[in-house]
Amino acid sequence: MSSALTDLFPFPIVQAPMAGGVSVPQLAAAVCEAGGLGFLAAGYKTPDGMYQEIKQLRSLTSRPFGVNVFMPQPESADPAAVDVYAHQLAGEATWYEAELGDPDSGRDDGFEAKLVVLRDNPVPVVSFHFGVPSREVVDALHRVGTFVLAAATTPDEARAVERAGADGVIAQGVEAGGHQGTHRDIPELDGSGIGLLSLIAQIRETVSIPIVAAGGIMRGSQIAGVLAAGASAAQLGTAFLATPESGAHALHKQALTNPLFVRTELTRAFSGRPARGLVNRFLREHGPYAPAAYPEIHHLTSPLRKAAAKAGDAQGMALWAGQGHRMARELPAGQLVEVLAGELAAARASLAGGGVL
Repeated sequence: MSSALTDLFPFPIVQAPMAGGVSVPQLAAAVCEAGGLGFLAAGYKTPDGMYQEIKQLRSLTSRPFGVNVFMPQPESADPAAVDVYAHQLAGEATWYEAELGDPDSGRDDGFEAKLVVLRDNPVPVVSFHFGVPSREVVDALHRVGTFVLAAATTPDEARAVERAGADGVIAQGVEAGGHQGTHRDIPELDGSGIGLLSLIAQIRETVSIPIVAAGGIMRGSQIAGVLAAGASAAQLGTAFLATPESGAHALHKQALTNPLFVRTELTRAFSGRPARGLVNRFLREHGPYAPAAYPEIHHLTSPLRKAAAKAGDAQGMALWAGQGHRMARELPAGQLVEVLAGELAAARASLAGGGVL
C-alpha cells in the first residue's frame, strides 16, 4: 500500500465498518487511538446522521479514520416476489406485535447527499460497499485529500476498483460476516464465493493497487498470514463486534460464543442480499424463500428485527458474524488492537526464525 496511506495508522489493522449501529464513534476512536484505522459506517444513516457521527469522532480522537458508504442499488427486485415474502412474514409480525416495513422506503441510502458532506467536510479515508464509484467521484474525493478504497469479492471486481482510480481494494473473502460487497447481486452465484487467501492471490495477479484483506480474521497470526499472502493490511469486523465500545446489541455480542449458535450461513432472509450471520430460527425458516431484493427486504424486515431485539429474542435478530466468531474476545477495543499487534509481531518473528504461524 502507498506509504502515504499506511502512514495514517501504525499497525496494519483496520476495524471494519459495520452498519446498523455497531461501528459507533467510541469504537472507531478507541481503535484509532491504539494505532489501527477505525471506521464509521454511514450505511442506513441519514447524511446529517453521518455528519454528526463524524463530528463526534473528531471530538474523541485526532487520529485519521475512515467512513464507509453504500453504493446505490439498481431496481432489479420483482415486486411480486417481495409481496409473497411479505405474506410469509405475516406470522412474524403478529408474533412480535410489529408492522412490516415499507419495502419502497428508498434505495440510494442518501448517496449523493453523503458525498456532498464528505467533500465539504473531508475525512482521511472513504470506502465503498456494494459496488464501485465512478472515476469522477473518486477524483472529487482525491481533490479534498481523501484516500479511497472499495470492496471486491472477485478479481473482476478488483479490476473495476482499480479502473475507477481507487487507492486500494478491500478483498472480501466469503468467510466475512455481514453483507458480501458484490458489485452485482446475481442469485445464480449464491454460494460460489471465494475464500480469502485464494482471493488475495487472484487479485494480486489481476491489479497493481494495494489490498486490504477481510474475512474471518480474528487473530494476529491470521493478519501475518494475509500480509504474507500479499495484503498490505487486514480488516476485522467480528473481532471488534464483541468489544464493550461496539454498538452491537448485548444479545448479538453474547451469541458470538453462545453454544446455541454453532455456525454461520450466507442468507437473504433479513435483507434480500447475501450476508453471513449466525444460524437462528428466522434464518432457518425464511432464508430458503427470501428473494433477491435489496434494499426492499431490508426495509420490510427492519421493524421485525428491532422488535425481536426489544423482546430479547436473539432467534429473530440478524446476528451478523464471520466464520471465526467463536474466537471473539471480550476485550476493550484499544486493548484488542494491542493484543493483535503483539500476536502479529510474534508470528512474524516465528516466520523469520523458520517457525510456523
